[in-house]
Amino acid sequence: MAEPLKTSSNGAAERGAENPASGTAKAPSPSPSPGRLQGFDSLHMEAERIPGGPSHAAKVGWATTLHLAFQSLGVVYGDMGTSPLYVFSSTFTGGIKDTNDLFGVTSLIIYTLALLPLMKYCFIVLRANDNGDGGTFALYSLISRYARISLIPNQQVEDATVTHYKLESPLNSVKRAHWIKEKMENSPKLKIILFLVTILATSMVIGDGVLTPCISVLSAVGGIKQSANSLTQGQIAGIAIGTLIALFLVQRLGTDKVGYTFGPVILTWFILIAGIGIYNVIKHDTGILKAFNPKYIIHYFQRNGKEGWISLGGVVLCITGTEAMFADLGHFNVRAIQIGFSVVLLPSVLLAYMGQAAYLRIYPEHVADTFYKSIPGPLYWPTFVVAVAAAIIASQAMISGAFAIIAQSQILGCFPRVRVTHTSNKFHGQVYIPEINYALMILCVAVTAIFQTTDKIGNAYGIAVVFVMFITTLLVTLVMAMIWKTSLLWIALFPIIFGGAELMYLSSAFYKFKEGGYLPLGFAAILMLIMGTWHYVHVHRYKYELKNKVSNNYVVELATKRNLPRLPGIGVLYSELVQGIPPILPHLVEKQFIHQESFYNKSTHSLAGEDAAIEESGDAMEPYVEVQDARLPKRFSDGIIASPLNVCMDETEFIQRGMDDGVVHLLGETNVVAEQNAGLVKKIIVDYAYNFMRKNFRQPEKITCVPHNRLLRVGMTYEI
Repeated sequence: MAEPLKTSSNGAAERGAENPASGTAKAPSPSPSPGRLQGFDSLHMEAERIPGGPSHAAKVGWATTLHLAFQSLGVVYGDMGTSPLYVFSSTFTGGIKDTNDLFGVTSLIIYTLALLPLMKYCFIVLRANDNGDGGTFALYSLISRYARISLIPNQQVEDATVTHYKLESPLNSVKRAHWIKEKMENSPKLKIILFLVTILATSMVIGDGVLTPCISVLSAVGGIKQSANSLTQGQIAGIAIGTLIALFLVQRLGTDKVGYTFGPVILTWFILIAGIGIYNVIKHDTGILKAFNPKYIIHYFQRNGKEGWISLGGVVLCITGTEAMFADLGHFNVRAIQIGFSVVLLPSVLLAYMGQAAYLRIYPEHVADTFYKSIPGPLYWPTFVVAVAAAIIASQAMISGAFAIIAQSQILGCFPRVRVTHTSNKFHGQVYIPEINYALMILCVAVTAIFQTTDKIGNAYGIAVVFVMFITTLLVTLVMAMIWKTSLLWIALFPIIFGGAELMYLSSAFYKFKEGGYLPLGFAAILMLIMGTWHYVHVHRYKYELKNKVSNNYVVELATKRNLPRLPGIGVLYSELVQGIPPILPHLVEKQFIHQESFYNKSTHSLAGEDAAIEESGDAMEPYVEVQDARLPKRFSDGIIASPLNVCMDETEFIQRGMDDGVVHLLGETNVVAEQNAGLVKKIIVDYAYNFMRKNFRQPEKITCVPHNRLLRVGMTYEI
């Protein structure tokens, strides 16, 4: 009689061994043996189909990189590129009292663009990507690989096999990195704080997806007042709302098509604003070039004191959309983002700002409508049309970023199930989420209809932008210390220089909290509540299944029962457990009293990084069956139960017969409730908040794409 397969406590005995020298988990390839059907783990097969790897960006040729750089103009840089529409008017809200202040503000704009988007993001933050994905959740996922800080176990052998995990041994790390790693792993409070900070930043970025379209489109459309004075502000807001609705309706076409459509428009916009800027500098005041001297920043604050500090809330709007460079990285690659910013965007907007400053040196009274007033007469209407188009496109950056972030958060169990559609066969990170798209559209329309002007929206926008940038600084500092193992000097300089500048801007933005600054915090609070609630229950549900997973002995007993009625065919049981079979199986047998001739336990464990692309890749399955004695069933580590076979039946014939008889997909319909002695808060979270979201978001059976006549839903209640 064959022995049932034995597994170690961590389930790694038969799946792979850990290399003691490197700490990198490796899975041995199954070796063929006579008389056995050779197969492979289905997840392993799917992982092999994922384009690229951890170094996929390095394999991309220059032709593809330039192709992506062009697309990035229309997707990533529309927001930052349209900031000249409103920066000077937002900075000098009370008018220009001294034209020398224009040197200081222009110098602030120049060095803010050079310090944060260029130095911080282009050269440092973009390197902290997670297998090509960017954004706050990507940083969290990256840190989770090197320290066991994830609230759900993620450093398992299966994770290392399927994903591109690199689990380093602390023995090979410097003492500082090892100390930080130990502190984080041994402190439940630090784990929770890191998670909360992550979802706070994520919520802020999604909130940007609401504010960016509002302020950009309203600013551009407002320029029509120059030639249509009879239009009221309410009518202008109505035009903006119609434009916004059209923008969200085209999102379903995908980033690839939208980027190609918008790219030429944004390129035209950059050429226009650069040309107009050069014209204004030459015509009005070439002396504005002195703003490259940072001493004018000091003079500006000396003259204006507190008023100068308050004005920083307007200056910071010149870098709105910076986080999109990182959040949208999964749609492109590092080199494409760098080229788009340094070659096209940066010189164009610098020329635009200097041109406006030169114009205002002569006409300071026009500061409220600087952009449109400074346009040469013959170019007014062409520039207006392109400005409106560019403002529409500016919204694309944060909308695409919101899609990418929601997809990442869903993979990490931090957001209810929504439909993630991959819109490109070439680039794995380009996704579209219908539910999020229409939710953002409704919120944008509401904000535009309520506020109607850019003043309060601008105050809200500054807080959201800088808050996310500061959190990114903190997380990248942690990456530098623990993963990159950078020298202590650079680890100290990074938060001091970049974080210090961001805190200065953030303090100014918070000064106008009552004047619209509360808006992004309100959005963030709602999103954090959704994400925190979902993740809390998700973690407890996973731990419940891990604790109550089916024992090997039960499975062997079940397979050897002769009196248990069996149906012909193959049953596929879906579970998030990587190791073992969930408690839903005995519940199924007890209630149904029958089961298929063979069962496959298919793990639906989601994986971070670029492997997210396989989340909805279908139900491709390669059976892994091994029979030592044709008369005796055997249970394997990947959860297969093979029924007693006819001595004369070949294993391949057995599998084929099961496929011919049909495949039944079994999906656990778990109802999660708080345990009886749970506190009131826990009962509200689990019994009401979580279950409300579970019932009203996408249902599990829609994720598997299994025909209804092949799907069996099995109900069970988990008390957590």
